[in-house]
Amino acid sequence: MTNRTLNLDDDLYRYLLEVSLRETPLLRRLRDETALLANAQWQIAPEQGQFMALLVKLTGARRIVEVGTFTGYSALCMAAAMPADGRMICCDIPGDYNAVAERYWREAGLAGRIEQRLAPALETLVALEGEGQAGIDLIFIDADKANYPAYFEHALRLLRQGGLILFDNTLWSGRVLEASLDSADTRAIQALNLALKDDQRIDLSLLPLGDGLSLCRKR
Repeated sequence: MTNRTLNLDDDLYRYLLEVSLRETPLLRRLRDETALLANAQWQIAPEQGQFMALLVKLTGARRIVEVGTFTGYSALCMAAAMPADGRMICCDIPGDYNAVAERYWREAGLAGRIEQRLAPALETLVALEGEGQAGIDLIFIDADKANYPAYFEHALRLLRQGGLILFDNTLWSGRVLEASLDSADTRAIQALNLALKDDQRIDLSLLPLGDGLSLCRKR
């Protein structure tokens, strides 16, 4: 027994993957292709993708919004876990990686469940509100960190009661501990974490999974 979360060294992390990761060959191929890109660090960890897929199944999520999609790994994990009538809207800005995501979604036979909207995410979220897209079951936010607080407010308006918001990178590779900051992204994550702690509109858990994953359940 232990009264605090374990630190995972390389050997223990490999063991975790060996005994629990159920990554499909398609997902592994997507992850390997993404690893060759200059911005490969945007990719979530495979065990995080599997955990998020489990959350989709546990909550029965049929309507999902993703803010920040990159090459589509997390979207593919969640879309595969949705019921057949599930629908996902992915928000990202135009980039070469958009086509990579869509290619893998098609190969998985899931392109019909996923709509990719290419524009600044704040504009897309405002548009979704204007379209009456309320009652979303789950929103995953993994985009520009400086806008995390703004994304949170939009997400709360779109989410149904009892729905989940997932924030990625909320431990920010330890940079959340920095006191003297030049980074707007780091300041935004620090501000978000402090705000979430006392926000009575949500139930909260910050998990040391990947680079930190905050789960917020709308009350």
